[in-house]
Amino acid sequence: MYVKTAEDIQTDIEALPRKEYMKIVHWFSERDWKTWDKEIEVDSKSGKLDFLIEEALAEKYEVIR
Repeated sequence: MYVKTAEDIQTDIEALPRKEYMKIVHWFSERDWKTWDKEIEVDSKSGKLDFLIEEALAEKYEVIR
């Protein structure tokens, strides 16, 4: 089985018509967002993002004073 290199794939992408290229761009974007969403969910559940809530609440109370 032949596996293409990144350079082969890049050449193929550069040869695509604009419409097909934009489909690839959209697919990559959606894939990245899904990965990011999963990472945020895992980090949130583990408490890694709790500091953001604490910072926001501290700022809120500073503004109120």
